[in-house]
Amino acid sequence: MTAPLLLLAWAAFLALAAAVLLTGVLPGDEWVRQAVLAHATPPVVQAMRWINLAGTWQVLLPVALGLLLFPRTRRRWWLWLLVLLLASGLESLLKPVIGRSETRRRGSGFPSGHATAAAAYLAALAYAAGDLPPLGRRLTRAAAACLIVGVGLARIVLHAHWPSDALGGIALGLGCAGVAALISGSTARSPAGSTSPAPPSRDAPSRTRPGPG
Repeated sequence: MTAPLLLLAWAAFLALAAAVLLTGVLPGDEWVRQAVLAHATPPVVQAMRWINLAGTWQVLLPVALGLLLFPRTRRRWWLWLLVLLLASGLESLLKPVIGRSETRRRGSGFPSGHATAAAAYLAALAYAAGDLPPLGRRLTRAAAACLIVGVGLARIVLHAHWPSDALGGIALGLGCAGVAALISGSTARSPAGSTSPAPPSRDAPSRTRPGPG
Protein backbone atom coordinates (compact mmCIF):
# COMPACT_ATOMS: atom_id res chain seq x y z
CA MET A 1 0.00 0.00 0.00
CA THR A 2 1.38 3.39 -0.94
CA ALA A 3 1.57 6.27 1.52
CA PRO A 4 -1.38 8.19 -0.06
CA LEU A 5 -3.64 5.12 0.15
CA LEU A 6 -2.56 4.53 3.74
CA LEU A 7 -3.40 8.11 4.65
CA LEU A 8 -6.74 7.78 2.85
CA ALA A 9 -7.65 4.67 4.86
CA TRP A 10 -6.83 6.32 8.18
CA ALA A 11 -8.54 9.57 7.20
CA ALA A 12 -11.69 7.66 6.25
CA PHE A 13 -11.69 5.77 9.53
CA LEU A 14 -11.13 8.87 11.65
CA ALA A 15 -13.83 10.79 9.77
CA LEU A 16 -16.35 7.96 10.23
CA ALA A 17 -15.43 7.51 13.89
CA ALA A 18 -15.84 11.22 14.59
CA ALA A 19 -19.18 11.36 12.75
CA VAL A 20 -20.53 8.31 14.59
CA LEU A 21 -19.32 9.62 17.94
CA LEU A 22 -21.07 12.95 17.37
CA THR A 23 -24.27 11.88 15.61
CA GLY A 24 -24.82 8.18 16.28
CA VAL A 25 -26.57 6.68 13.26
CA LEU A 26 -25.36 8.54 10.18
CA PRO A 27 -27.91 10.08 7.79
CA GLY A 28 -27.20 7.56 5.03
CA ASP A 29 -26.99 4.48 7.26
CA GLU A 30 -30.66 3.56 7.17
CA TRP A 31 -31.01 4.22 3.43
CA VAL A 32 -27.98 2.07 2.54
CA ARG A 33 -29.08 -0.62 4.95
CA GLN A 34 -32.54 -0.84 3.42
CA ALA A 35 -31.07 -0.86 -0.10
CA VAL A 36 -28.86 -3.82 0.82
CA LEU A 37 -31.64 -5.67 2.65
CA ALA A 38 -33.92 -5.27 -0.36
CA HIS A 39 -31.72 -7.84 -2.13
CA ALA A 40 -31.43 -10.15 0.87
CA THR A 41 -33.34 -13.13 -0.51
CA PRO A 42 -33.02 -16.43 1.38
CA PRO A 43 -30.24 -17.74 -0.93
CA VAL A 44 -28.36 -14.45 -0.52
CA VAL A 45 -28.68 -14.61 3.27
CA GLN A 46 -27.39 -18.18 3.27
CA ALA A 47 -24.44 -17.21 1.09
CA MET A 48 -23.69 -14.28 3.39
CA ARG A 49 -23.61 -16.61 6.38
CA TRP A 50 -20.76 -18.47 4.71
CA ILE A 51 -18.95 -15.31 3.63
CA ASN A 52 -19.28 -13.97 7.17
CA LEU A 53 -16.94 -16.76 8.29
CA ALA A 54 -14.09 -14.91 6.55
CA GLY A 55 -14.21 -12.46 9.46
CA THR A 56 -13.84 -15.13 12.15
CA TRP A 57 -10.77 -16.76 13.68
CA GLN A 58 -11.63 -20.12 12.11
CA VAL A 59 -10.67 -18.65 8.73
CA LEU A 60 -8.31 -15.85 9.71
CA LEU A 61 -5.99 -18.02 11.83
CA PRO A 62 -5.06 -20.19 8.81
CA VAL A 63 -4.64 -16.98 6.79
CA ALA A 64 -2.23 -15.62 9.42
CA LEU A 65 -0.24 -18.86 9.45
CA GLY A 66 -0.22 -18.82 5.66
CA LEU A 67 1.70 -15.53 5.73
CA LEU A 68 4.72 -17.56 6.84
CA LEU A 69 4.77 -19.22 3.42
CA PHE A 70 5.62 -15.95 1.66
CA PRO A 71 9.15 -14.48 1.91
CA ARG A 72 8.02 -10.86 2.04
CA THR A 73 5.90 -11.45 5.16
CA ARG A 74 7.99 -14.24 6.68
CA ARG A 75 11.07 -11.99 6.92
CA ARG A 76 9.28 -9.66 9.33
CA TRP A 77 6.65 -11.98 10.78
CA TRP A 78 6.84 -10.21 14.14
CA LEU A 79 5.83 -6.91 12.51
CA TRP A 80 2.79 -8.45 10.85
CA LEU A 81 1.83 -10.21 14.07
CA LEU A 82 1.98 -6.94 16.01
CA VAL A 83 -0.05 -5.04 13.41
CA LEU A 84 -2.73 -7.72 13.12
CA LEU A 85 -3.05 -7.81 16.90
CA LEU A 86 -3.14 -4.00 16.88
CA ALA A 87 -6.13 -4.04 14.53
CA SER A 88 -8.11 -6.30 16.88
CA GLY A 89 -6.97 -4.35 19.92
CA LEU A 90 -8.00 -0.98 18.50
CA GLU A 91 -11.39 -2.32 17.45
CA SER A 92 -12.04 -3.71 20.94
CA LEU A 93 -10.85 -0.50 22.58
CA LEU A 94 -12.82 1.89 20.39
CA LYS A 95 -16.17 0.11 20.57
CA PRO A 96 -16.96 1.08 24.17
CA VAL A 97 -15.48 4.56 23.66
CA ILE A 98 -17.73 5.34 20.69
CA GLY A 99 -20.57 3.39 22.23
CA ARG A 100 -23.02 3.08 19.33
CA SER A 101 -25.24 0.03 19.58
CA GLU A 102 -25.47 -2.63 16.92
CA THR A 103 -28.70 -2.83 14.94
CA ARG A 104 -30.33 -5.69 16.86
CA ARG A 105 -28.06 -6.09 19.86
CA ARG A 106 -27.05 -4.20 22.96
CA GLY A 107 -23.34 -4.46 22.23
CA SER A 108 -21.26 -1.68 20.74
CA GLY A 109 -21.23 -1.62 16.95
CA PHE A 110 -18.54 0.74 15.63
CA PRO A 111 -16.27 -0.44 14.15
CA SER A 112 -17.34 -3.91 13.05
CA GLY A 113 -14.94 -6.50 14.45
CA HIS A 114 -15.57 -8.94 11.61
CA ALA A 115 -14.91 -6.27 8.98
CA THR A 116 -11.79 -5.01 10.79
CA ALA A 117 -10.27 -8.47 11.09
CA ALA A 118 -11.13 -9.50 7.54
CA ALA A 119 -9.67 -6.30 6.07
CA ALA A 120 -6.45 -6.51 8.11
CA TYR A 121 -5.70 -10.20 7.57
CA LEU A 122 -6.80 -10.38 3.93
CA ALA A 123 -4.93 -7.17 3.06
CA ALA A 124 -1.83 -8.78 4.58
CA LEU A 125 -2.43 -11.80 2.35
CA ALA A 126 -2.80 -9.52 -0.67
CA TYR A 127 0.55 -7.92 0.16
CA ALA A 128 2.20 -11.33 0.61
CA ALA A 129 0.84 -12.41 -2.78
CA GLY A 130 3.39 -10.12 -4.38
CA ASP A 131 5.73 -13.13 -4.26
CA LEU A 132 3.43 -15.14 -6.54
CA PRO A 133 3.52 -15.27 -10.35
CA PRO A 134 1.41 -12.55 -12.04
CA LEU A 135 -1.72 -14.69 -12.48
CA GLY A 136 -1.64 -16.06 -8.95
CA ARG A 137 -0.99 -12.57 -7.57
CA ARG A 138 -3.96 -11.08 -9.41
CA LEU A 139 -6.31 -13.91 -8.44
CA THR A 140 -5.28 -13.81 -4.77
CA ARG A 141 -5.67 -10.05 -4.52
CA ALA A 142 -9.02 -10.09 -6.32
CA ALA A 143 -10.30 -12.83 -4.00
CA ALA A 144 -9.07 -10.91 -0.93
CA ALA A 145 -10.78 -7.71 -2.08
CA CYS A 146 -14.04 -9.54 -2.79
CA LEU A 147 -14.01 -11.20 0.62
CA ILE A 148 -13.31 -7.93 2.42
CA VAL A 149 -16.30 -6.29 0.72
CA GLY A 150 -18.34 -9.46 1.17
CA VAL A 151 -17.79 -9.57 4.94
CA GLY A 152 -18.85 -5.92 5.19
CA LEU A 153 -22.05 -6.67 3.26
CA ALA A 154 -22.65 -9.81 5.31
CA ARG A 155 -22.66 -7.82 8.54
CA ILE A 156 -25.42 -5.64 7.09
CA VAL A 157 -27.45 -8.50 5.60
CA LEU A 158 -27.29 -10.44 8.86
CA HIS A 159 -28.62 -7.39 10.77
CA ALA A 160 -25.43 -7.23 12.82
CA HIS A 161 -24.15 -3.77 11.92
CA TRP A 162 -24.93 -0.46 10.30
CA PRO A 163 -23.16 0.25 6.99
CA SER A 164 -20.88 2.80 8.64
CA ASP A 165 -19.82 0.13 11.15
CA ALA A 166 -18.69 -2.09 8.28
CA LEU A 167 -17.00 0.76 6.41
CA GLY A 168 -15.22 1.88 9.55
CA GLY A 169 -13.98 -1.64 10.22
CA ILE A 170 -12.71 -2.04 6.67
CA ALA A 171 -10.89 1.31 6.83
CA LEU A 172 -9.33 0.44 10.20
CA GLY A 173 -8.20 -2.99 9.03
CA LEU A 174 -6.72 -1.64 5.80
CA GLY A 175 -5.00 1.16 7.69
CA CYS A 176 -3.35 -1.26 10.12
CA ALA A 177 -2.22 -3.65 7.38
CA GLY A 178 -1.01 -0.69 5.35
CA VAL A 179 1.30 0.39 8.18
CA ALA A 180 3.01 -3.01 8.14
CA ALA A 181 3.21 -3.02 4.34
CA LEU A 182 4.74 0.46 4.28
CA ILE A 183 7.32 -0.40 6.95
CA SER A 184 8.19 -3.69 5.24
CA GLY A 185 8.59 -2.01 1.89
CA SER A 186 10.69 0.85 3.23
CA THR A 187 13.05 -1.38 5.20
CA ALA A 188 13.47 -3.66 2.20
CA ARG A 189 14.62 -0.64 0.18
CA SER A 190 16.88 0.71 2.94
CA PRO A 191 20.66 0.91 2.39
CA ALA A 192 21.16 -2.02 4.76
CA GLY A 193 19.07 -4.21 2.50
CA SER A 194 20.29 -2.74 -0.76
CA THR A 195 21.03 -5.12 -3.56
CA SER A 196 23.21 -2.71 -5.53
CA PRO A 197 26.24 -4.34 -7.16
CA ALA A 198 29.42 -4.46 -5.12
CA PRO A 199 32.32 -2.24 -6.14
CA PRO A 200 34.81 -3.88 -8.49
CA SER A 201 37.54 -5.86 -6.83
CA ARG A 202 41.06 -4.50 -6.84
CA ASP A 203 42.19 -7.80 -8.30
CA ALA A 204 39.79 -7.53 -11.25
CA PRO A 205 41.53 -6.75 -14.53
CA SER A 206 41.17 -3.17 -15.69
CA ARG A 207 39.17 -2.54 -18.85
CA THR A 208 41.07 0.67 -19.57
CA ARG A 209 43.37 0.29 -22.48
CA PRO A 210 46.94 1.29 -21.78
CA GLY A 211 47.97 4.58 -23.29
CA PRO A 212 50.62 4.85 -25.98
CA GLY A 213 54.21 4.26 -24.89
